[in-house]
Amino acid sequence: MAQTSTTTPAPAPVGAGPEESPVGLHRVVRPVGVLPQAAEVLDTRPELWPGEVRVDVDRLNLDAASARQLRESNGADPDRVRAAVLETVRSRGKMHNRVTGSGGMLLGTVAEVGPASPLGLQVGQRVATLVSLTLTPLHLDDDLGGWDGLGEQVPTRGHAVLFARSIAAVVPDDLDESDVLAVMDVCGAPALVARVVAERRGRGLGTDVAVLGAAGKSGSLSLAAARDAGAGRLVGLVPVAREADALSAAGLADAVVLADATDPVATAAAVRGALGGRGADVTVVCVDVPGCEHGAVLATDDGGVVVFFSMATSFSAAALGAEGLAADVTMLVGNGYTPGHAALALRLFRGSDGVQALFGGRHGAPGPAAARMGA
Repeated sequence: MAQTSTTTPAPAPVGAGPEESPVGLHRVVRPVGVLPQAAEVLDTRPELWPGEVRVDVDRLNLDAASARQLRESNGADPDRVRAAVLETVRSRGKMHNRVTGSGGMLLGTVAEVGPASPLGLQVGQRVATLVSLTLTPLHLDDDLGGWDGLGEQVPTRGHAVLFARSIAAVVPDDLDESDVLAVMDVCGAPALVARVVAERRGRGLGTDVAVLGAAGKSGSLSLAAARDAGAGRLVGLVPVAREADALSAAGLADAVVLADATDPVATAAAVRGALGGRGADVTVVCVDVPGCEHGAVLATDDGGVVVFFSMATSFSAAALGAEGLAADVTMLVGNGYTPGHAALALRLFRGSDGVQALFGGRHGAPGPAAARMGA
């Protein structure tokens, strides 16, 4: 079934309408004046302003929290999930999940480059976007019939528009594109973990690291990044024995512990038990379900850092929970961007058989325990 866009046309690009904005304000249909991420509807027409780039899209990667929410709210019915994604993109001009507030990223081929684009891209290059689909104008030409409706990676046909302040990485030709897309989707996590560990080492502070949701994409890369940055003892927390076995075989953590990350007492006990009774110096949350904030805080030593790298995180639960627990911890929200994040993540992926093993099978439909594996 061919797509019919329901977005309201914005003024025509190039020579008419609003002045081009490097952050995409000119593509906002409504409400006028907000940034594209906060907009309800974006203009998706293929005609470019001078600083833009158009990409022919052939695959989306839904973020883990959004993919899980779509499956659960639609009873894991592939037809209903596909319909929900199509409705979102067609009505909003972007893939912006109204429940989770998250989107994902995409893979495609550069089709046209505006004469004033600063991104350095060339027509014909294979690229993965490193900005969220929640702010990327996106038009789909098909009905997602090539997608099983369950996996995070979505084969499709369409186009997307990148702004002057967008970020995209050229896909390396030595890796499978499915792996590249999966790595790029979470590349902000290992970069931020590496930065936090390096900064603490430089200040002579403790660097024992606990990763909640350690068998998932962002979790496994975060463990690899912590090790690469010279961290102390590494603890990987997972909810079920199958994941514990896989993580142990991958060799990424010094200790693998079992606990439900939404159970704060059990989470803290598991992490502290692996660290001789003390909390982690750095705790990284990579679980794609809500309710992990309090466990992460309890599992962290005073003076430590909690990195929330999950779209399911509640700011109020984290802040008020830490206050109520009288926990002296610094809490960071991973924003998905750290300079050099894509190159670092790809280097870690290439250099770790364990990470590659855990990524295997993460592109298709989830298994029974995938809901708690993390992003």
